[in-house]
Amino acid sequence: MKILTIHGPNLNLLGQREPEIYGSKTLEMINLEIGQRGEALDLTTTCRQSNHEGEIIDWLHKAASEGFSGIVINPAAFTHSSVAIRDAIAAIEIQVIEVHLSNISARDDFRQKSLTAAVCMGSISGFGAASYLVALETFKILLP
Repeated sequence: MKILTIHGPNLNLLGQREPEIYGSKTLEMINLEIGQRGEALDLTTTCRQSNHEGEIIDWLHKAASEGFSGIVINPAAFTHSSVAIRDAIAAIEIQVIEVHLSNISARDDFRQKSLTAAVCMGSISGFGAASYLVALETFKILLP
């Protein structure tokens, strides 16, 4: 089973960007953990990061034709602002799990509303980089 992980804007700065909120792990470290856990679960994982809304939408649209069975997405700031990413998730047949490093429910008022969560099969937040690993475990259990 192939799982695509999409990291949204500013996540390329992990490890240096507000480590008190997002932790000290770099995106490369998180991607390595995703790959290792995926391998242990007999999943093939691909990780991509973009600061551009349109590129993320294109990846969502192409995921089925690229053979992905599930998508783990951290839309980052687009969680709270992108109707376009929300609509792209709603338009595809692949199951999507939303993840966040921080607990968005405990953050600023404007960060507590997720536009994308309602069109995902679930949302995992507040467990740092482990949020991604929980999503992989969930796919392994729920997808055929």
